[in-house]
Amino acid sequence: MKKWLTAVSAGSVLVLGACGGGEESGDGEETQDTLEVAVIPAQSSGEMESGVQSLEDTLNESLDQDVTVETYPNYNAVVEALNYGELDLAYLGPLTYVVAHEESGAEAILTQEIDGEPYYYSYIITHVDQPWESIDEMLEDSEEVDFAFGSISSTSGSLIPGLELRERGVFESEEDNEFASVRYTGSHDVTAQVVQSQDVDAGAIDSAIYNELVEEGAIDESQIKTIWESDQLYQYPWAVPEDMDEDLKADIQEAFINIEDEEILNVFGGASAFVETDHSYYEDVTRAAEDFGMLDMDAIED
Repeated sequence: MKKWLTAVSAGSVLVLGACGGGEESGDGEETQDTLEVAVIPAQSSGEMESGVQSLEDTLNESLDQDVTVETYPNYNAVVEALNYGELDLAYLGPLTYVVAHEESGAEAILTQEIDGEPYYYSYIITHVDQPWESIDEMLEDSEEVDFAFGSISSTSGSLIPGLELRERGVFESEEDNEFASVRYTGSHDVTAQVVQSQDVDAGAIDSAIYNELVEEGAIDESQIKTIWESDQLYQYPWAVPEDMDEDLKADIQEAFINIEDEEILNVFGGASAFVETDHSYYEDVTRAAEDFGMLDMDAIED
């Protein structure tokens, strides 16, 4: 699979082959191209590599064509590849999905349930030694607080907590805020680590990833407390291009819904199952992104 990692330079010519479609062989019969699937890292490299290989093997068995599943370095690379027709299926965060939907008509068709629910939350966490028991108490000391977001393209690590802090009048951007400092760590696990080590005073994190880090022993739950929880957020979507054949979409949905392999489920947020979804479940994220001026790729570049 070709990874779309850089923008096309001015004046260069890019010819893109159709993914997942058919082309004629030498004897005039139509043959299927490889179905190209992209995911973003969600676990340690060893676990992710093993789970992705199992997913590729399962989809090759379930679908009537070859399937390649590859891990991309970040959400933005996946959005670019989806927008430019390089992918047939992509695993995205809600924010990056709605940007892809806005820019190229990408369509959410699947998500995952965790403990039987297709929801997660944004948390603001702090060290147990900090005196605050709520976000209100923390913001009374905002000028002394070093705050960490995850990736700027993260829904739960940036957009939703950023919007909450904006509505409370203490945050507009990394440069314009009422905190002692604001940083973007680039990932949820790093945010958890810098809060636990007290390199920062508080940070925003995905609830499902936080729970996984605790279960894995990567962070010590006894050293962390949650002082804010968002409303429900709908789980990360799997998206396809706008013009994908309806029968192929249905086949992909069926293949995922039938997956029971825990090795695969575990690398997607510790999922209990894959289920169908559609764009309507992400309209609240669309509104938040629009309100925060983040409904395009330029706004979410790391």
